[in-house]
Formats: sequence, structure tokens, C-alpha cells
Amino acid sequence: MHAPTEINIHQITELIALVKKLYGFDFNNYSKASLRRRIMRVMQLKKLSVYDLKHQLVNYPEFFQTFLEEITVNVTEMFRDPSFYQALNNQVIPYLSSYQHSKIWCAGCSSGEEAYSLAILLNEAGLRKKSFIYGTDINTIVLNEARKGIYSLRKIKSYAENYQMAGLNGSIIDHFTVLYDAATIHNELKQNTLFSVHNLVSDSVFNEFQLICCRNVFIYFENALQERVLELFYNSLAPLGFLCLGTKETIRSEAFRKRFKVINQKENIYQKIGS
Repeated sequence: MHAPTEINIHQITELIALVKKLYGFDFNNYSKASLRRRIMRVMQLKKLSVYDLKHQLVNYPEFFQTFLEEITVNVTEMFRDPSFYQALNNQVIPYLSSYQHSKIWCAGCSSGEEAYSLAILLNEAGLRKKSFIYGTDINTIVLNEARKGIYSLRKIKSYAENYQMAGLNGSIIDHFTVLYDAATIHNELKQNTLFSVHNLVSDSVFNEFQLICCRNVFIYFENALQERVLELFYNSLAPLGFLCLGTKETIRSEAFRKRFKVINQKENIYQKIGS
């Protein structure tokens, strides 16, 4: 194989077209700067040149899962940005408690930490039995991790501070069964949670939700794709449903700003207005 080299914008465009043709995944509207960093990482890890990378993708379909795992960003943690969970607890959960049943979509859920954080929050608010969480991602490998709900004890200990800062009672470990160096989320929290594949780029509305969380995903999309996904979320929300974006993400489009009410500007929590 050739030694790893740089990849230029023309080669990235060719690679995106190849992946779309072979596997149906469209990365055209992903941030090119982010894609370039992730593709370079694959090339360095696997010691591949651009030519080798194309050869692997064309001739070894199983390699695509490895490629997909590396270029989709799966950085996550439980109760990430604790102030967001405080705002959710104070400004959104009371609204959800007025429903007989709530459906929640955690989009781009990676290995499940955010979906389970929401499950714990709902459990502590007494809403677990009348809520259902759908966690979706395009990466089947991380979804399998999410379904297991097993995390290293080292990770759980690192999440404990977030949990306390979110203002929740007790301890995060109260929601896990610990065995040796791993912790498994309690079954009662998994029962109302379903993880499945959904591609924000190409898939459509699959349910009507009272709350959608998609945090730290938009930053990897170019503006056109952000607007396409916002339209998807708007159409997936029940009237007066809530949309939560990451702290570095916002609704830039004037047309979309008119369709949402700002509930918490710092935490980027919005409420759908209109039908």
C-alpha cells in the first residue's frame, strides 16, 4: 500500500461521490473541514493513501463500517453541559408532565449516553412510565453499544460530577448495576428506550414528538443541510413541542426563527409555534 498522504478538496469531493454511489450515504453537505480531518484520521490509522482508501471502499464493503465509525463524530458523555439539564428540568419537564404520554427523539445519539441521561431525568421527575425515548444514529456500531447500556466504571465516575451539577438528587451510580469495572444501566430505564438507525440527511419523519434533542450534531453540517434537518425536526414535532440544540448551535435562518419560540437562549431550547 502507498504511504498516507494529504487529501485535497477535489479528492474529498470524489470520495463523497464514491461513498454515495456505493453505500447511499450522502456527505455532500457535511462540513468539508471536519470531513477532511476525519478522513485524514482514517488514512493515518489504517496507513492508507487516498488511492488505497478508495480501493478499500470499493472492494471491501465491511471496511465501510470502519470508515463510517471514524468519520462520524461520536464524542458524548452523560449529562454533558449540566446547565442544559437544569434548564430542561425547570422549563420543559413540567410541560411534559401535563401529557398522558410523551415521545422523545434523541437524534445523533451515538453510544446512548444522552438518551439514558434523558431517561434518568424523566425517571427522577416521575415521568418514566409515561415517556418513550427513541435514540437514532447512522452508525450501527455505536447503536449496538447504546442498546447494551454498559459503560466502563471509569466513565461513570467521570459523569458523576455532571450529574451533581445538573442538580439531580442522589448519585448517578444509583441508576446502574456495577459488576467489576463496568456499569449497566438499570433495565427499567432501558424498557422505554429504543435505538435504531436513522439518517438525518436522507430519512424522513418517523413519528410525532413532544421533545427532540439533537445536540452537537449541527456543527458538522453546512448551512443547507442544517436547514434541511431543521425542517425535518419541525415536521416531527407535535404542536408546542420542544427542540434542543447544542450550546454552540442555533437557528440562524430568519424563516425558521419565526416558527420557533426561544425558551432558553443560552441552552438553545426552542418551542414549535404554529401548526
